Amino acid sequence: MHIQNNNPLVFVDNCFDRLALRRVDEKWITAQLSDPATRFVPVAGEDNLLTANGTPLLLDTSAVAQWRAQSQCTVLLGEYRGCVCFALGLNQDVTLPAGAARSNLRPQFGVLEDDALALLGYARAMTHWHAHNRFCGKCGAPTRSQRAGHELHCTACGNIVYPRVNPAVIMLVTHGERCLLGRQPEWAANRFSTLAGFVEPGENLENALRREILEETNVRVGRVRYLRSQPWPYPASLMLSFRAEAESAGIRCNDGELVEARWFSRQEIATGLQAGSLSLSLPGSSSHALIREWFEEVPGFVLASAADAR
Repeated sequence: MHIQNNNPLVFVDNCFDRLALRRVDEKWITAQLSDPATRFVPVAGEDNLLTANGTPLLLDTSAVAQWRAQSQCTVLLGEYRGCVCFALGLNQDVTLPAGAARSNLRPQFGVLEDDALALLGYARAMTHWHAHNRFCGKCGAPTRSQRAGHELHCTACGNIVYPRVNPAVIMLVTHGERCLLGRQPEWAANRFSTLAGFVEPGENLENALRREILEETNVRVGRVRYLRSQPWPYPASLMLSFRAEAESAGIRCNDGELVEARWFSRQEIATGLQAGSLSLSLPGSSSHALIREWFEEVPGFVLASAADAR
């Protein structure tokens, strides 16, 4: 039975069974690859594929046969709604079946169910990893898929490559009754979001957070509080959400990451959203969850619908 996940973040579903213990059972894997009940989740380069009805494109063994020869990888994902599922990595320019459509998953936030987004995000992350690790980073020889697609072994030196995620801190910085939001150069002039950045080697999460905020806005941060995490398959990040309290308020965009950063009161956000002069991060993202939780801490302030953040 499928249970709807109430987590406010996309790509997170507690009911998805990854069948991790089956990855070493080659006999079982072989049987599943030919089982008519098995479903394959194709990913064409950087794009997930949807049906004409906007649901995930899931192929059975007969439908996927035409693509087996040109597929780059097959990866066991787990059990989705009673079916064993594999990701199928295809070339970006592959010819799609009639009615299928390429999709970035962002427009599907709030449209597809939680478990469907989790499945598609997982498939995209794994096929992306395979596509970018076809050769050994130590000696340059080709790699070979092992453990149902969850390890890549060098065919020459024996080096083993495991799937990687890149930890990134994302934070809502507050100063009194205002929050700090920024805008990247490529965004629309009215779109603002929380600050974020990747953790560097030798850093803990707290120091990475403080460094990123200082580099991007010149704001110094004191107390920080961890909230939650979210997998983000663009291409392979793990977003770690924090609330942070600023010790200074002067803003200067230092490193070019942001073209603008501003302090916003709740009333300024409410007025901007209503007038259409302000756009926030998509619902389902860590950024939107951080803003919404802070915004609604004061009675009378509510982000009424997903449309408020578009």
